Amino acid sequence: MRTYGQYCPIARGAEIFAERWTPVIIRNLHLGCGSFGEILDGAPGLSRTLLSQRLKQLERLGIVESAPKDDGRGHHYTLTPAGDDLFKVCVSLGEWGAAWLEIAPAHLDPYVALWSMCNALRRDRLPDRRVVISFDFTRGRHHDRYWLLIDRGETEICRTYPGVDEDLYITAEAEAFVKWHAGQLTWAEATREGRIRLHGPSWLVRAFPTWNARSAFAHVRPVFT
Repeated sequence: MRTYGQYCPIARGAEIFAERWTPVIIRNLHLGCGSFGEILDGAPGLSRTLLSQRLKQLERLGIVESAPKDDGRGHHYTLTPAGDDLFKVCVSLGEWGAAWLEIAPAHLDPYVALWSMCNALRRDRLPDRRVVISFDFTRGRHHDRYWLLIDRGETEICRTYPGVDEDLYITAEAEAFVKWHAGQLTWAEATREGRIRLHGPSWLVRAFPTWNARSAFAHVRPVFT
């Protein structure tokens, strides 16, 4: 680990927190991602090798702890009290970013928004039956296709067709979907002029937007607007 060679707590804390991917890993653990695969799913672009290195480093520092799974396959990871305190730094950083940084085209990964939405669903509002939703996101000339499976409060995002019929079809501009989840667009604004379109039973069309509890930083009013 590189060091600033300073006694200052800011410098010493930054040696840990400012390592690439560390804040994202801390965020995912706080959201309940306990397995290696779950942490990785919420961090597109992070390699398995680097995640393994970061987790070992965070364990050595007493920020993360792990225990073998009951079935003996892999480990379950959780934050220690030190890790919970470090997440407070993530919250402060997120509030600053939501207030002062615009969402640029490079940030419009619809998978990340969909993954985040699944971690913020209002479980009490979900239907008591299995629902399969198809998403077709557009980013310029690019299309991203995902399927969301919801079954008794459990969710799974599939990158390939899951082999079951869809109940609801959603086509959306990635920008509109991301900014809706981030709290920068209302549902009415996001669906205006067909930026987000829903096709399916009327009860599902009406219910879908009520499931999204939105980003944890949706309450932050951007300063740049």
